[in-house]
This record gives sequence, structure tokens and C-alpha cells, in this order.
Amino acid sequence: MEKKQYERPHIIKLNTGMPAKFGMMNDSFLMTHIEGIPVKDLINEHGSPLFVISEQVIRNTFRKAYKAFNTRYPKVQFAWSYKTNYLTAVSNIFHQEGAWAEVVSGFEYDKAIANGIDPKKIIFNGPGKSEEELITAANNGSLIHIDHPDELYQLINLAEATLQKPKVAIRVNMDTGIYPMWDRFGFNYENGQAWDALNKIMNSGKLELMGLHTHIGTFIMSANAYGIAAAKLAELTVGLYTKYNHTIKYLDLGGGFASKNTLKGSYLPGSDTNPGFDDYAEAISTALLNSPIKPENLPILVLETGRALIDDAAWLISSVIGNKRLPSGRRATIIDAGVNILFTSFWYQHQITPAQGHSQYREDTSLYGPLCMNIDCIRESVNLPQLNKGDKLVIHNVGAYNITQWMQFITLRPRVVLIDKDSQIRIIREREKLDNIQMQEQVPESLILHSDSVVFP
Repeated sequence: MEKKQYERPHIIKLNTGMPAKFGMMNDSFLMTHIEGIPVKDLINEHGSPLFVISEQVIRNTFRKAYKAFNTRYPKVQFAWSYKTNYLTAVSNIFHQEGAWAEVVSGFEYDKAIANGIDPKKIIFNGPGKSEEELITAANNGSLIHIDHPDELYQLINLAEATLQKPKVAIRVNMDTGIYPMWDRFGFNYENGQAWDALNKIMNSGKLELMGLHTHIGTFIMSANAYGIAAAKLAELTVGLYTKYNHTIKYLDLGGGFASKNTLKGSYLPGSDTNPGFDDYAEAISTALLNSPIKPENLPILVLETGRALIDDAAWLISSVIGNKRLPSGRRATIIDAGVNILFTSFWYQHQITPAQGHSQYREDTSLYGPLCMNIDCIRESVNLPQLNKGDKLVIHNVGAYNITQWMQFITLRPRVVLIDKDSQIRIIREREKLDNIQMQEQVPESLILHSDSVVFP
């Protein structure tokens, strides 16, 4: 008969009412399965750590977002933000649902083309487009969003070298009550920079002005800020029609919608406090429909939201490497997933869930990754049961930015699997090997080591 593990007696303090200054108690429930598949089977088959993405959650979230806007505004078009998660399998799910592609670099542009996207349905954002990339995008009929005056002048000069008139929009930054204001991208609304750029475009006769674009920030928790942004873009739209008899085809409100993640320092969980798609849609559509834009001239509403569409559709499974007591007496648990593959742990208090039965005893724990760096902290404090070496944890809402911002640093990057709509597990990115890292290196002949060239003192 197996001897049961001893658990010392413990007293649990019950917290009621509003959270204290340290926030709410994190009662992590048990999560042994993801989409009906045992966590232990996923790890046994694909290794640890492991990213797991749900196709069905992606599709359901996209359809919920589209419905929120489409029921309030007559012409809506989503564009998938490649910088959020550019894995081809993930991007193509959004494209199958009807999303265009929104890219911010030549690399992402080429990836969208390779995925089979119609170039005319690619929005090319960002401040760093090269001359070659501008010419390619113009010749392909892609939508080029101009970020700064030098890019505007460059496009006017390049217009004669392109096979067709470049289709453009300008990015507009503005005060929407959000601090800090994102003013490093685009042309300012309040000081007249935006109108100056529009006048230059219209009077050059060399560019086809298709739209207006703004992106007011990231993880914006005030839906009303989008209403202010939409109203200001609508004012520019009406001004262009009045002055030039020119009709804007689309208004791009960018992204920045919050997901259900909880920002560090928040008292309440993000799932309870962050705006939803209905909140954003109500603010934006109301501002546009109440604007002086004539009904027959209503532009297409373009949305580039990324995080809110993908964050909740992915999990990171990790294994416990060991435990220790810090000098302060706090329990520390080390897992095999570090900040090099979970960059968003610097921003969020990710929900952490045990993946197996556990002790009833719980305590505040510092959760560290495997990197030999002091900053490798997944959660400074999380209420967890006692975990043993080899136990599994599930980290929630990791679909946005981790796979595009992860680094090969100290450890190799793990495998990524997709649970498809038929509940089948599909590998969509293989785990890295040493060869993947070294294949780009070149070693001078004089530095190639041979068995007789290694000298030890």
C-alpha cells in the first residue's frame, strides 16, 4: 500500500468584499484537459514547454467580433494583424473567415503574399517601408498607409516609376484622452499636420487617396476613446468631400482592443473589467453614424484588432523543474518556460492553472522560468498549491505577441500545436534544434576546431 504524502495543518484566510491593496486571491482551478485533450498526453507527445492553440476558439471569437460590428454598422472589414501572431496556420484561419492582411514590414508583406492573399487586400502600415517595398506594394495595388512626410514625398517621387497610381491612406495621431498619447506614428490631427498631408496628396495628382487610418494605442480600456477617434476621422472625411469633392472609401480604426488578460497592478481580473467587442463597436459605430457623413458616402469600417482575437485561444503548458525557499521565506517554483518565450509576462498577470490533482494547501508563490537571468519571472506572486518536480501548469491567454516576439535565448523555442475544429492535433511549428540556429552561421576556416587544436591548460 502506497504511503500518503504528509500535509501539515494549515489555516486559510477567507477574503470577502472588495480586494485589498494586493489585489484578489488567485484561486486557480484544476485544468487537466484542453479542448477535451489531456494535458499529460499533449506533453508526452509533443514535449514541454508547449504552445497549444484552438482553431475553434479563434473562429468563434472572430465571428463574435464581426457580429458586434456588423449589427451596428453596414460596411465592416477586419484585417488580421500579422505582427500579433504570424504563424501561417493561424493567419489562414482568419483569412478563411474573411479577414484581409495588415502588415508592418516587408517580411510580413511577403508572408501574406506567400499565404495566397490578394495583394489588393493587404494593408501596408509602419514607418520603415523601403523604396523597393513601396514600389512592389504600389504595383500590386496594395493599400499603403503613409506614416511620415518623407514617406509621402518618396511615394510622390516614385509614383511615375510605378505601373499604376499608388493607393494610399494617411495615419493620423490624435488626442483621444488616452495617456500617454501615441504620437510617434502618423500625422497629428490637432496641429494641422494631417490636413497638410492630405492637401499635398490631393494637389499632387499622383496618389489615389483611399482612406484614413488611426491607431490610438495598445490595450485600450476605454471604448469611448475610439468614439472620439472615429468622430475626428469623420470630420476629416467630410472636409475632404467639401473641399475636393473627394469621397473616402474606408476609415481604418486600427487595433488596440483589450483581451481578457489582466494587466499588472490591476485589482480586478481583466475578464470582469475590460471592454468587450460590443463596447468598442457601439462607440465607433455611433460616432460614425452620427457624423455629418452622408449615408450614401459612408466609408467601409476597417478594423485591425489582433490581441483581442487571438489571446484567449492559446495556452502554454509548462513543467515544474524544482522548488526552493527564498531568504524571505517565500516559496519559489521554477518551471521550464521562461520570459524568452512568454514575453507578455512582463505586462500581464497571466492566469496559472495546475494540470493535475493537487494538495489543498496553498500559498503565495514566485514563479520563475529556467533562464539564468534575474528578470526571468513569470509571476511575482501567484497563489498555488504545493507542486512537485514534473507537475504541469497551464498558462492562459498567451496567443498574442509571444510567438512573434519570442527569442532564442539560452533555451530553444518549443513546438506549437493547433487543435483543429475536428479536435485533431496538428503541429504548426516544429520545435527548434541546434541546426536551426547554426545554419545561418559561417565560421572562418582558421576558427574550425579539430581534435588536435583544442588546448587545455
